[in-house]
Amino acid sequence: MGIDHRLSLIVHAGAGWVLWVLIGLSIVAVAIILERAISLMASRDDVRTMKEDLLAYLSNGDPAGAIERLETSSSVEARVLIAGLGCAEKGAAAAEERMASTSQLAKLSMEKNLSFLATVGSNAPFLGLLGTVIGIIRAFQPLDAAHGQVSSRLMAEVGEALLATALGLLVALPAVAFYNFFQRIIGSRLARADALGREVLAYMKAER
Repeated sequence: MGIDHRLSLIVHAGAGWVLWVLIGLSIVAVAIILERAISLMASRDDVRTMKEDLLAYLSNGDPAGAIERLETSSSVEARVLIAGLGCAEKGAAAAEERMASTSQLAKLSMEKNLSFLATVGSNAPFLGLLGTVIGIIRAFQPLDAAHGQVSSRLMAEVGEALLATALGLLVALPAVAFYNFFQRIIGSRLARADALGREVLAYMKAER
């Protein structure tokens, strides 16, 4: 089967299949957005209160109490601090490496499936444009059959072609917006975890 024949089959199929692909991508994107939103909301905590409690335990020389307090939280910040305090006896350098490792693993966990949103956001408009191109090419057939006169079939083909571009944009915009929103949340949490981790390192160095 030659390339010309394959292209003719794609054009003959029309832009309808492009619309269904975009609808499928939008459904998957919405599912990922909801899953990530629920996951990030479930793992948030009052970082200011956590910091006050942490400093209170450390100032009293009670790292075990600090760990018990942190274990009541499901936040990323708490997991990073627990990793550092858990190896306090090995020194500040070991604790710093352990917290850095935990922070990277937490970042990968929070970014789960976000690459799909980025891919949809960057490629959905081009997929919609492909549907528009196919629809316009198909529109030439009824235009030729009607000897250049506008017909209802021609308008239907053009309308479907333009709908593909619009749908591609509608799918891409929320995907990009939520991708950036989630990345901002993840970055903020990792930055807070790093700041609290430095409090732990300062305590360890002072104890040494």
